[in-house]
Amino acid sequence: MKIGALAELTGVTTKTIRYYESLGILPEPMRTESGYRNYEPAAVEQLAFIRDAQASGLTLAEITTIIEIKRSGKSSCAHTTMLLERHLVDIDSQIERLQETRGVLMSLVERAKSLDASSCVDPNRCQTILAAEKQ
Repeated sequence: MKIGALAELTGVTTKTIRYYESLGILPEPMRTESGYRNYEPAAVEQLAFIRDAQASGLTLAEITTIIEIKRSGKSSCAHTTMLLERHLVDIDSQIERLQETRGVLMSLVERAKSLDASSCVDPNRCQTILAAEKQ
């Protein structure tokens, strides 16, 4: 099938398909005599895997490592699990930082509600933020 048909079937743009080929994530397809890309049906499944892997948070570099393992004929399950576990640790860390930031913001909002706007005389800074630094 041609690149446009593959794009339509998978919901991936032709530009993205070409990009994946340039990275080696998607193998270069055979070419017709006139030079058009001619994809095998397996390309649909390959693109679906790439899309699903990205949706799970994996980077293109990480997806490439999984694909390379699969292409070598080995099982990629342990490697994939390790990548996913690493992403879980990263997400948990981000959640912790976001919760801390949320707490700071809640304090600032509560502080702002208790301040008298007419007493804000600093020409360069808001007293709400200044007050947070001094807390």
